Amino acid sequence: MLALRPNCECCNRDLSPESKDAMICTYECTFCADCVNGILQNVCPNCGGELVRRPVRPSEKRIASPASTERIHKPLAGERLEKHAAYVKRYSGIDPARR
Repeated sequence: MLALRPNCECCNRDLSPESKDAMICTYECTFCADCVNGILQNVCPNCGGELVRRPVRPSEKRIASPASTERIHKPLAGERLEKHAAYVKRYSGIDPARR
């Protein structure tokens, strides 16, 4: 089951469980659409994978299976910025299924 993390790992923006601006990779790294489309260029800085819109869990299901409250904030700076730049250089223009 998806954790539905509460924030963007990059800019720390709040992302509610029903947010349509939340994007995730296959490891559930979570980012806002602004960071994904701008800074991240649709490349996860943690794994190099594709980022897609996170599905919304129906509100009645969130009662028994609530969203996570654990915030993960890893700004893209220093060594992480260099690692991400290498991912973007390596994967830019390559279909995510072929990365």
